[in-house]
Amino acid sequence: MFRPERCLMMNSEKPTDAYRDFLEDISEFSTERAERAPAAHRVAKGGDEPTSIGQRVRTVRKEKGLTIEDVAQRTGLSSKNLDQIEKGDISPPLGALIRIAKALDMKLGRFISTGEVKPFTVVRKDQRRVISRYTSAQGNQYGYTYESLAPDKKDRHMEPFMVTLVPSKAKKELSAHEGQEFIYVLEGAMEVILEDYRDVLYPGDCIYYDSTVPHLVRCHGDKETVILAVLYTKNG
Repeated sequence: MFRPERCLMMNSEKPTDAYRDFLEDISEFSTERAERAPAAHRVAKGGDEPTSIGQRVRTVRKEKGLTIEDVAQRTGLSSKNLDQIEKGDISPPLGALIRIAKALDMKLGRFISTGEVKPFTVVRKDQRRVISRYTSAQGNQYGYTYESLAPDKKDRHMEPFMVTLVPSKAKKELSAHEGQEFIYVLEGAMEVILEDYRDVLYPGDCIYYDSTVPHLVRCHGDKETVILAVLYTKNG
């Protein structure tokens, strides 16, 4: 029996740097399939001028003195796909971008921020930065949309996102990593699995859990689900 306005809490432990894993947890499609999607991955600067994430990836890679082959070896992505990402020919799925950021020893925020870090940040509703949106060549959406809610806050330990989960039949395994996650359901229904525990959360429901517990969250039903997702990590 599901009741509105309820929250679930799982045991928590000392969090560490793991938000990349968190983002991969709630991406509901395979990296390989997304790598074939047309280029549409942009970061809107101030809600206006789009800036290519691929260009930012190339800039950081060169700053590190690395070749595309070096990054390919570190990420497990092909050199061809990395080259296409940098040129803007394809949209990097968030999972791939996370791996690239990790390989370059950079926070994901480097690729999604305007470059101006501040001690505080205010993001208006119409100024949220869409950092991932994927569609097939036929225009069918099969992934998700992430909106970064605090890309320019310096030294942040929380990573807040507005996430739209899309119904998907793609199979996904449970994952576990250090850190803590909080998810609040705004629209639709979200299935959550934590080891042997399984539940469905509806608008007004929320869950806070220790990421070391094997877990998975995904869209439930045939309608999109909108959630506020926040991960806390001590080291960001």
